Amino acid sequence: MSPTNRTVVVTGIGATTPLGGDAASTWEGLIAGKSGVKLLEEDWAAEQAVRIAARVAVEPTEVIPRPQARKLDRSAQFALIAAQEAWKDAGFEAKAGEDGSVDPDRLGAVIASGIGGVTTLLDQYDVLKEKGVRRVSPHTVPMLMPNSPSANVGLLVGARAGVHTPVSACASGAEAIGYAIEMIRTGRADIVVAGGTEAAIHPLPIAAFGNMMAMSKNNENPQAASRPYDVGRDGFVMGEGAGVIVLESAEHAAKRGARVYAEAVGQGISADGHDIVQPEPEGRGISHALQNLLDHTDLDPAEIVHVNAHATSTPAGDIAELKALRKVFGDDADHFAVSATKSMTGHLLGGAGGVESVATVLALYHRVAPPTINVENLDPEANVDIVRGEARKLPVEGRIAALNDSFGFGGHNVVLAFRTI
Repeated sequence: MSPTNRTVVVTGIGATTPLGGDAASTWEGLIAGKSGVKLLEEDWAAEQAVRIAARVAVEPTEVIPRPQARKLDRSAQFALIAAQEAWKDAGFEAKAGEDGSVDPDRLGAVIASGIGGVTTLLDQYDVLKEKGVRRVSPHTVPMLMPNSPSANVGLLVGARAGVHTPVSACASGAEAIGYAIEMIRTGRADIVVAGGTEAAIHPLPIAAFGNMMAMSKNNENPQAASRPYDVGRDGFVMGEGAGVIVLESAEHAAKRGARVYAEAVGQGISADGHDIVQPEPEGRGISHALQNLLDHTDLDPAEIVHVNAHATSTPAGDIAELKALRKVFGDDADHFAVSATKSMTGHLLGGAGGVESVATVLALYHRVAPPTINVENLDPEANVDIVRGEARKLPVEGRIAALNDSFGFGGHNVVLAFRTI
């Protein structure tokens, strides 16, 4: 098999999310239909129109030693926690090159963030204004760099084949995984640690998103605020955390006897060319991404049984995505079990594609689709099979596939496809 046609598989998963401090507890929360959205308790939140968010279930300082944590932005802390879990889950106990199991020159890392070290940037600016120049942390620059999470994950595992940081707003995490797939498929690497992270629950981002009317203001009932496809949806709820997977060439995984969760079939990418924040209402750009996926992979539409939708709980975005599915797949879309896991985790922005790829892979591995919660009055334009209320079993026999959709401000569209082995 030529390098450009190498099969890519998922051999490790890791996460830290509003539902749990690792992938297992996150998956358990998703299947149970648990919401991670809560009322913000910080003093600054009292002045905000939006006073809800989905913070991580386990604070990173409970996992990372405090001296190390002080040198990392919160987004990098999340990335390290998820990457460390995924690396170990893939069967690696040591840094590449230390025990001979991985060639560091054949190992890459691609970790994305939509906003990067925004909390460090804003907090250190406050320090500068209030306490003066000498009190600004000397670690500020390596903490606020958008590539800090990826660089630190690369150092963690010893990656030397390339360390990259795609930044495409809320499509960033998915774009990172797509980039990683291509690194392996084209022969640049045998293994890539990939995913997304975000830590933007801070007064300024909350105020900014709130003022542009993008976020739910359902402060009275936080756990019901994120409600994709419900007629009363009024915007997304911000979440935080990270999701990371270990991607590997099938040949390399087989040689070391690795456990394989799923095949990473490939990606479809497009841009709307429509508006900096508004989705193209008919989903034309999304349709192009879906068609691009089909045109550049061997994915059979008949294999698709599940879609982890982008579905942020915004009036326009949720329906545009479904229109695109209908346009490309027609009646085949009737057989898709569509889940909107942001109803439980909130929207992790650049981290969403990473966490939702973990969820999509586990849905295939366990053959169960997570539910979409808080859909009390289904939008009549949501004309696909939304998994509502309870998790649903997927077909137990044969090879099945699933899609993970991610879209971002700027009109970025990324669709990932995974398939059972």
